[in-house]
Amino acid sequence: MSIAGSLLYGFANLLHPRMLWLMLWPMLVSLAIWGSAALALWVRTAVWLGGLLSQWLQSAPLVGRLDLGDATLIAAHVLLFLLFVPLVYLTALFILGIFGMQAMVEHVARHSYPQLERRRGGGTAGSVWNGVVALAGMALLGLVSLPLWLAPPLWPVLAVAILGWGNQRLLRYDALAEHADRGEMQRVFRGRRTPLYTLGVLLALIAYVPFVGFLAPVAFGLAFIHYLLGALARERAAPSPH
Repeated sequence: MSIAGSLLYGFANLLHPRMLWLMLWPMLVSLAIWGSAALALWVRTAVWLGGLLSQWLQSAPLVGRLDLGDATLIAAHVLLFLLFVPLVYLTALFILGIFGMQAMVEHVARHSYPQLERRRGGGTAGSVWNGVVALAGMALLGLVSLPLWLAPPLWPVLAVAILGWGNQRLLRYDALAEHADRGEMQRVFRGRRTPLYTLGVLLALIAYVPFVGFLAPVAFGLAFIHYLLGALARERAAPSPH
């Protein structure tokens, strides 16, 4: 199954009543958390960040005499928006991973891969550790790319590139934990890095689209599950290389 086919599967299955519920409540909880934080802190944070940007730009020899107050404040709001959207959907993904991913795996397996053996190579501890690694990895990528963040035109590219990696890291483990053993998980992940990263990048992009971004966590969760269970089925069906 291609990533396009898995994405179509994910969005088509949003109409299932249980998927509709899973689509709504994690995003609503996440929006309530980060929306409250934004109401309390957004303006003060934007002013502070705009001041930092202004100080940095004024220290540059070519722009030191320009009045950049409004431009840096606008840039600060843009940067906060670029951070706010992934905070909302990543929080929704974490909630979904804890409370909804098992139901999504059951839904996909029952309808598309009912004969696929469950070897249970993952568990709750592995899921938690995977989430920690994903967060740490995104933080590390942010630190390594810090010099590039000094160029505002690169902000959207950097955000999507980092989030693309984090998305696939968060979703892939839970998608296979029930059905694959540890060796199978490693082989499937290793052999499909590019498609998984592509799905992660697409999720990062779609998250910024109004309304469609609201559907993204569950739709892409279903797409990851469908794609990876299909890959696992093909892995088992392939002749052993002896």
